[in-house]
Amino acid sequence: MFSHGSELQNVQVNRREFIKATTSATLATGLGFRYGLGMPNVGTQAQPKRDMVKHKKYWAWVGPDRNATDGALKKKYETYRKHGVDAIFLEGGIDEREFDIIKSAGLELHSWMWTTNRGDAWIMEHHPDWYQVSRSGKSCFDNPPYVNYYRWISPVIPGVQTYLKEKADELASHPAVSGVHLDYVRYPDVILPKALWKQYHLDQTEELPDYDFCYSKHTREAFKKFSGRDPLDIEDPAHDQQWLHFRYDSVTHLVKQLCATVKARHKEITAAVFPTPHMARKICRQDWDKWPLDAVCPMTYNSFYEAGVDWIGDCMLENIQAVTFPVYAGLYLPDLHDLEDFRRAIKLVHKNGGAGVSLFGGVSDDHWRVFEETIRS
Repeated sequence: MFSHGSELQNVQVNRREFIKATTSATLATGLGFRYGLGMPNVGTQAQPKRDMVKHKKYWAWVGPDRNATDGALKKKYETYRKHGVDAIFLEGGIDEREFDIIKSAGLELHSWMWTTNRGDAWIMEHHPDWYQVSRSGKSCFDNPPYVNYYRWISPVIPGVQTYLKEKADELASHPAVSGVHLDYVRYPDVILPKALWKQYHLDQTEELPDYDFCYSKHTREAFKKFSGRDPLDIEDPAHDQQWLHFRYDSVTHLVKQLCATVKARHKEITAAVFPTPHMARKICRQDWDKWPLDAVCPMTYNSFYEAGVDWIGDCMLENIQAVTFPVYAGLYLPDLHDLEDFRRAIKLVHKNGGAGVSLFGGVSDDHWRVFEETIRS
């Protein structure tokens, strides 16, 4: 997420400044339905809800504020509720105090979980081999791409899958939590949004080896076992369909396991994803329209893609046609400072079938006024 969903244009840093540091691989457990490999049974996928979009729901991505007083937190969350927000995605793991205050404000609580981007102290100490490696041979363990906190672990590795299922189960088992919200559930961005190219002095018209993942020993062995080929020998990895789909399916397989884990606790599972399925596959190997989620929040951050507000509506049309579960458009408020753009963005989401929106970034009094007017009109 530029999120989520950064030091990438100050979006990811703002959204993720709260991060805390807290084997041989095989495909025996399967990597994808496309190749007839096993997938965990997660039950029936959410039924279509396009006929229910009149029942809108509004969310906000929020980082924890452990230095705030109880009174300040109470005021903060009462403000969200008063203006029409229904549910909070709270980053940072379990925090009993903030959980209680969110619930007492009448808000639904979903725990916002970093997935394959993990700089956990335990992993760093015990499993540096879990970290993804670029086509140029650089490991996210000690040479992360773009920014220092981009420390990505491989979804191919069974130990990674088990570790993340345990993290998801810990969150889902908390009685105050209504759901688990997956973020960074993908590979690193092989192509950044175009608005960021100048900042990083890059031309990513084509995929560059430093940003193409994963070529670790684990992933190479898994792909060899599946296909008989070493991905390092692929002449055109950007267009090799077998290699691309192998990575799409490795993430999908992980998500299906996490869905099964969370739903076993009778909780909802959602995800922050890239703007459309087509863009997500191209940018970060994220095949999210294949995931058995309860809802999804595409980060339709139009300014990152040098697009106008109407682009948000276009994304929603594609997304609604692609999935059967509710779609909530992620709106990046720092770039929607023009209040009429903000109003139009919400209206386009409603018009084009979205179930609501999720807000990220500081909400001014003027934003609140327009937000409340628009969702209640």
